[in-house]
Amino acid sequence: MASTQTLQDLASIIRSKNAGPYRLTLDILFRDEDRFQHVVQTGAISRESVAQAYGVPVDHVTSLFVVPAGRAIKVTLKRPVAQGDFGESDMYGCQQHVPLMNLRIEPEML
Repeated sequence: MASTQTLQDLASIIRSKNAGPYRLTLDILFRDEDRFQHVVQTGAISRESVAQAYGVPVDHVTSLFVVPAGRAIKVTLKRPVAQGDFGESDMYGCQQHVPLMNLRIEPEML
């Protein structure tokens, strides 16, 4: 993996969904171990990079963990507006993964 790629180039699934009325969960899943390990080892997915992608403070990223058995990275962040509240535009939280898709993954970030 010699050149800079985006997360959508490497992950097979990037999705979002509600994690209750005040949180969103983001799932990043990889088809193969090589791509999964590459992304994990670069350190490109961090609380800081997710916060920057979403334009929120780092403390709005409430959890981030790697799930090796599932070749997945799971992130939870505070919803910008509570589910169903006035001004909320995505009741199910299923359209909130897009900022992660263009996250740059450098060939060697360590």
